[in-house]
Amino acid sequence: MSDSVPPADDPPRTFRERPVSFVRRSGRMSDAQERAWAELAEAYVVESPRDEAATSIRPGSAIDPEAVWGRDAPLIVEIGSGQGHAIVHAAASRPADDFLAIEVFRAGLARTMLDADKAGARNLRLVEANAPEVLEHLLPEASVSELWVFFPDPWHKKKHTKRRLVTPSFAALAARALKDGGTLRLATDWEDYALQMRAVLAAAEDFEPAFEGEWAPRFEGRVLTAFERKGARVGRDIRDLAYRRRPRP
Repeated sequence: MSDSVPPADDPPRTFRERPVSFVRRSGRMSDAQERAWAELAEAYVVESPRDEAATSIRPGSAIDPEAVWGRDAPLIVEIGSGQGHAIVHAAASRPADDFLAIEVFRAGLARTMLDADKAGARNLRLVEANAPEVLEHLLPEASVSELWVFFPDPWHKKKHTKRRLVTPSFAALAARALKDGGTLRLATDWEDYALQMRAVLAAAEDFEPAFEGEWAPRFEGRVLTAFERKGARVGRDIRDLAYRRRPRP
């Protein structure tokens, strides 16, 4: 999410080949969030072997979605699910589909579990990990029907733009995870990031636009959150993009 990020308590780690698109914030969870993690994680959290970093995924750790969710159903994945408002709403309103929330901030995942439990969203799972590694190592190839990237951190300072999530390497990982004909949906309230996203996907041979004109219409399946309202209130235009995964050769 593109909320302002407090100063990091831990310096960037040096054992990753590429910079990550987040800075992990340390901070205590509330008592309710601690209880949620203790009581609900077994039902909601997908555990996976770690590499060297706390949010990494060890290569060769792919899950079997049918085993994890207990059925064969379309899988929708949200990267940077934050407090879980969008994905909990979607999971509760689309019980025939399965959902996976990817987030690195445990407090947000705990809040997501609390809301999912209240909503009866048993088709939702969560993973605490770096999203590109989830796409590369945890999810099997061609296993995802839709991939959502809503309001990723814009890293708007020039010296930080290398940390942005949506890059050519990300597009390749998204194409790997998506089924043929699957959809990549993006949204941001930062114009220059929207332009970067559009340029990256236009150059990605595995994708074709799923919209006409400059921008896609607002995705109706994205619940209007307080964050999105705030962006609109301060005069930032919300721009959506949608791309279809081309058939594999």
